[in-house]
Amino acid sequence: MKTVLRASVLALTAAMVAGCHGTDSASLAVVETVQARVVESHVQEAPVNLQSTGTVHARETAVLSAQVMGRIQQVLVREGDTVRAGQTLIVLDDAALRSALEQAQAGLKAAQNAQAAAQTNATLATSTLNRYKQLEQEKSVSPQEMDEISQRAEAAEANLEAVRAQTDEARAQVNGARTILGYTRVAAPFSGIVTARMADPGTMAAPGVPLLQVDQAGALQLDATVDESAIGAVHKGMKVQVAIDGASSTSITGTVAEIVPAADPSSHSFLVKIDLPSSTQLRAGMYGTAEFSNGVRQAILIPRSAVVMRGSLACIYVLDGQGIAQLRYLTLGTEHGSLIEVLSGISSGEKLVDAPSDRDLAGKRIEVQQ
Repeated sequence: MKTVLRASVLALTAAMVAGCHGTDSASLAVVETVQARVVESHVQEAPVNLQSTGTVHARETAVLSAQVMGRIQQVLVREGDTVRAGQTLIVLDDAALRSALEQAQAGLKAAQNAQAAAQTNATLATSTLNRYKQLEQEKSVSPQEMDEISQRAEAAEANLEAVRAQTDEARAQVNGARTILGYTRVAAPFSGIVTARMADPGTMAAPGVPLLQVDQAGALQLDATVDESAIGAVHKGMKVQVAIDGASSTSITGTVAEIVPAADPSSHSFLVKIDLPSSTQLRAGMYGTAEFSNGVRQAILIPRSAVVMRGSLACIYVLDGQGIAQLRYLTLGTEHGSLIEVLSGISSGEKLVDAPSDRDLAGKRIEVQQ
C-alpha cells in the first residue's frame, strides 16, 4: 500500500514540474513585438557653457533731481512718456529766485550808471591834465597846481577801475542768479523714455532727492554677473547667446561690451554688460540668461526625442541583448540643439528606443523600424 502511494506522489510531482516548464515556454513564446526607431548613445564633444543671469537695462540711465530747493509746481511727464533731449520735465516755484535775479539786475544797472559817471570824470580829468601840460610848457602854471591836476587825473582813473570791477561783479551776480533760476526747470539730459516718477506737484524738491528716471532711447544691454572663477572665459567683443523671459525669440545673440574691472567684494562676481540687438519686444527690467562659451568636453549625448518623462523623472527605453526594452531612469544635463547630455543612467554605445511617445514598451521586444 505504501509503495503504491509513494508512486502516486512521484507521478503527481513530475506532472507539476512538467506543467511549470510548459508554462515558462508558453510565456516566452508570447512576448509582444513592437516596431520602433532605435538610436545609439555616443560620446561626443559638447560645448561647455557658463550661464549667468541678469536684468535688461538701457545703455544710459539718468536719475534726475533738482539742483536747488523748491516746491514742485508741475510734473509734465509720466512713466512711459517719450522725451527729447532738453525737454522740460519738472517746474519748480521760482518766485524767490526771480526776485533775486531782478535785484541783481538792479544792482548791475546802478553799477553801470556809476561806471558811466566815473568814465566822464576820468575823461574830464585827463583833458584837464593835457591842457595843464601845455600851460606848464608856457610857464603859465605853478608846479603845485600841476601836481594837483595830475593827482586828480590819477584818482579819477583809479575810481573808474574800481567802478568797472563793481560792474563786473554785478554782472556776474546777474549771470549767477539767472543760472540758478534756470535750475527751477529740470530737463531731460537725452532723448529716451521716462521709466520712473518719484515726485508730484506740491512736494518739496531738494538736491540729491530723485524725482524722475529716464532711460536713453535705442538698443538695450543685459547686465549679467559672472563668478570670479569663470571671468577668465569672458572677453570684450565675444558673442553671447541670450534668452530673455517675455521675448518670443528663443535666443538672441549679444556682444560683450564692457567688463567692470572690479569684482563685488560681497558676491565675488564681476558685472558684464552685453549689448543686445534692437527689438520692439525688449523692455528695460526684463530678466535674462546669458551663455558664455568656454570650450568643449567629452559627454554622452542622446536625442532629446528618446527621453520619456514619468512625472518629474526622465527615463528611456534601453534594449538588452535580446532586443527587449527596459525602462531606465536618467540624470540629464544641458541640451545641445536636438541632443541632450546624460550625466548618469546609461553608457556609450547602448541602443535606445527613439520617440516612444506614450507607449509602454517595458518588457516588449523591439523590432527596428526601417
